[in-house]
Amino acid sequence: MGSSFGTLFRVATWGESHGGGIGVVVDGCPPRLPLAVEDLQADLDRRRPGQSRLTTQRQEGDAAEILSGVFEGRTTGTPIGVLVRNADARPEAYDHLRDVYRPSHADFTYDAKYGHRNHEGGGRSSARETIGRVAAGAIARRLLAEACGIEVLAWVSQVHTITAQVHASTVSLDQVEADPTRCPDPDAAAAMTFAIEDARSNGDSLGGIVTCVARAVPAGLGEPVFDRLEADLAKGMLSLPAAKGFDVGSGFDSVSMTGLAHNDPFVPGADGPVAAANRSGGVQGGISNGAEVVFRVAFKPTATINSAQDTVDTGNNPVTLEAKGRHDPCVLPRAVPMVEAMALLVLADHWLRQQAVDVLGR
Repeated sequence: MGSSFGTLFRVATWGESHGGGIGVVVDGCPPRLPLAVEDLQADLDRRRPGQSRLTTQRQEGDAAEILSGVFEGRTTGTPIGVLVRNADARPEAYDHLRDVYRPSHADFTYDAKYGHRNHEGGGRSSARETIGRVAAGAIARRLLAEACGIEVLAWVSQVHTITAQVHASTVSLDQVEADPTRCPDPDAAAAMTFAIEDARSNGDSLGGIVTCVARAVPAGLGEPVFDRLEADLAKGMLSLPAAKGFDVGSGFDSVSMTGLAHNDPFVPGADGPVAAANRSGGVQGGISNGAEVVFRVAFKPTATINSAQDTVDTGNNPVTLEAKGRHDPCVLPRAVPMVEAMALLVLADHWLRQQAVDVLGR
């Protein structure tokens, strides 16, 4: 079903934007992993609304509750249930959308598929659904840190036409969190802030790019053919609301290079061969090669804007929509922990899958 993800480290999310709450069930997490609600809360606080003037002003604490799967501070090996209750839901603010299809939203497509939809904030199609992913990603983060030291970090590398000048190998969490834009380049961050605020004042919105790096990924993660590591990363990233593009390593830039210029020469390393240039983004043949895994995710401008737009109602009659409610003028700052979460879920799943290969084959 469309609300579950993963093979061995499996997650299933549930809940709507203006319902009672959002939750996730994580199945397949190994037992005896130290885990506390604070481990989840740190990432949820980075995702929550109302954290700066650049985000929606919906006021939600997004306090996590671990309902099952953890006893005396350690995982039991049974499904972990997590709940985050909605506290500042205002479903009445969406009454004007009951019979109207918002441009570039999932309103029409949900009607086309199910013949019935939740018009209150988009229901299941709202980005608030990602709370479950981020909570599950926090569990995966703890697992990977304990098991093999993998670190995943994302940041805003572009908003509209403003591009940050940073290197994936040197970016730190402190640099990312130093500015509300989550851009570690101070000059670019200042320009992004101005552009986002200007777009909002003009009833508009902006898109951009989140770049992510996974460090200390051991060689050998990923499967041949259909379950290639970058294929599962792409699926995870493109499942995020507003995500429209994905590339890994040199990505689309590689089309303007020759094979001689693009190929990654191997050099001897302390633990085996090292891809010196890492144009492959840490993945070759769908399997990690021991280098940093580096990829980018493109996000479209927020679809809900404070400007009049032409659309149709559920009777296919032309109408003019003037959207109300609270929304992000740019999804990028809050997309950062979402991108990290999906990367962590993919890596945790493939790490567990590799343990089976190592046990049976070596």
